[in-house]
Amino acid sequence: MAEEKGRVEIREDRCKGCGLCVGICPSGLLKVSEKLNEMGYHPVEYCGSGCTGCGLCYTLCPEPGCITVYREV
Repeated sequence: MAEEKGRVEIREDRCKGCGLCVGICPSGLLKVSEKLNEMGYHPVEYCGSGCTGCGLCYTLCPEPGCITVYREV
């Protein structure tokens, strides 16, 4: 398992479940949830550990304020 260098927080209430972040995550730590959010979308979830803190998910997300990436120093 990769060393944890970061972590991701996803605001379920803003996520529209487009899945762009899921496809770009090099560690494969994001998945589309089976549950629905209050807008009726399947939001993305952060699952597991081993985040590299690369920020690709944040950069690709079209929904402002949906994804926050924290990098460990």
